Amino acid sequence: MERWNLLEIDAPGGATTPTVLQSGNDSRAVLIALDPGQALGEHQVKEHAWVLVVDGEAVVEVEGRSEASPRGTLIRFAPNERHSVRSDSGARLLLLLAPWPGEGHYRGDA
Repeated sequence: MERWNLLEIDAPGGATTPTVLQSGNDSRAVLIALDPGQALGEHQVKEHAWVLVVDGEAVVEVEGRSEASPRGTLIRFAPNERHSVRSDSGARLLLLLAPWPGEGHYRGDA
């Protein structure tokens, strides 16, 4: 068993330094701490992306529609679905990607 307290993990640098909690052949878990005013600009991933707002509030935008997402909100994006996430007041997000890596995900020559 592995266990993390997502409210206590040090996350300096906000969105610029996400913390990979676990990464295996089936999924990846990442903690992202958005400092006030930070955003994950419009993007897409090859995997199913599940985002849990652990603390604070995030604003999610998909296809020009914005929705406030307070603490406790769980969001799922389909593979290749374009979206953005921002927080005016700061937020902690748990990102789960599955399967990991998704088909067509570039991993480099490691």
